[in-house]
Amino acid sequence: MESKYLILTINPGSTSTKVGLYKNEEKISERNISHPDSEIHKFSCIFDQLEYRTDMIKNFLAEHKVSVGDLAAIVGRGGPIRSLASGTYVIDDKMVEELKTKYSVLHVSILGGLIARNLAGGTVKNVFIVDPVCVDEMCDEARVSGHPMIERESLSHALNIKAVGRLAAKEIGKPYDKLNLVIAHLGSGVSVTAHDQGRMIDVNNAYDEGPFSIDRTGGLPLRALINLCFCGKYDKKQIQEMFMKKGGIIAYLNTNDGRVFEDMVNAGDKKAERVMLGLCHQVCKEIGGMSTVLRGKVDAIVLTGGLARFKKLVELIRERVSFISKIIVFGGEDELASMAAGAYRVLSGQEIAKTIE
Repeated sequence: MESKYLILTINPGSTSTKVGLYKNEEKISERNISHPDSEIHKFSCIFDQLEYRTDMIKNFLAEHKVSVGDLAAIVGRGGPIRSLASGTYVIDDKMVEELKTKYSVLHVSILGGLIARNLAGGTVKNVFIVDPVCVDEMCDEARVSGHPMIERESLSHALNIKAVGRLAAKEIGKPYDKLNLVIAHLGSGVSVTAHDQGRMIDVNNAYDEGPFSIDRTGGLPLRALINLCFCGKYDKKQIQEMFMKKGGIIAYLNTNDGRVFEDMVNAGDKKAERVMLGLCHQVCKEIGGMSTVLRGKVDAIVLTGGLARFKKLVELIRERVSFISKIIVFGGEDELASMAAGAYRVLSGQEIAKTIE
C-alpha cells in the first residue's frame, strides 16, 4: 500500500506568500496570503519579514488542524544562490548560510527556504528546496559572453521548466532524460531553454538577456543602454528598477497583468498589438536559436507560464516555429505542486535528496 505523506509548500512573492498542503502529489488546500503595503513597508529588509510570514503560515496550518509535527516534509521556493545542479536539496545549516549571505540577486524567493527551515524547527526532518532559479547545467561554450570579464549565468524559472519538461515527456511517451526539448517560460520573466537528454544546457538569463516580459526589458541595444546609464539622470538603483521591475509590457502599456494585456489586444488596441508582435518576434528568435543549440534535433517545443494562456500570442508563436517541431502548451504555472512533487520523489525513494558542498 502506498504511503501517504503530508507536504507543505511555500512560495513567497513580493506582496504575498502562496502556501499549499499536499498529500503526496494531491492538493488538499492552497492559499495566497496577501501582505498589504502597509505591513510589508514596516520591514527594511526582506530577511526582517521571516517571523511575520512564518506566523501567517502557522495560522494557515492551524485552520486546517495540522501541526508542524504532522508534516512529512516542508518545501520552500529556492532563491538565486550559487550555481546548482537540478534536484531537491536539503535545507541544512550550510544552505541557510548560503541563502542569507551568498545570493547573487536579493530576491524574495530566498525567503522560501528560510521560512521552511524556521517553521520546521527541530520537528520536521525533511526540509527542502526544489530546482531553484540558479539551476545550472549549461554547456561550457554557452558561458562565453563576448568579453573575458563577464561570464553568462544560468538564472531561469527552473522549477516550472523542469516540471513541464517531465509533463511533456509523459505526453510524448518517453523519459525526460531521453528527449531534446526547447522549453519557453513566458511570465513576469521569460526563460527560453535548451534541454539535451534531460540537461538544461543553455538558457537566456531571465534577468539580463533574451525577450522582454511582463516587467523586464530583456536584452537591450548596447550603445543606447550605455548612453542611458551615463546620461546623469539616473542612479544605479533607478536603472535596475527601470530594467528589472518596470520594463517590458508594464513600460509600454502601464499594466503588469497578462490578462489585461490580452484584453487590450483583443479589443483592437494598436499599441498593445504592436507590443504583442514584438514579444512574439523575440520569443520565436530565442526558440529558433535554442533549436540550433540542439543541432535541430528537437522532439518538442514546450510553452508554459502565465502568457502561455494568451491564445493569440501562442498561435502566432506556433505559426512561426512549428516547422522546427511540434508544440506542446502548458498554460500557467503551478510552482507549489512542482515543489510537492520534488519532495514526494525523495520521500518515495524515486530520487535522493542533495546537499550543497
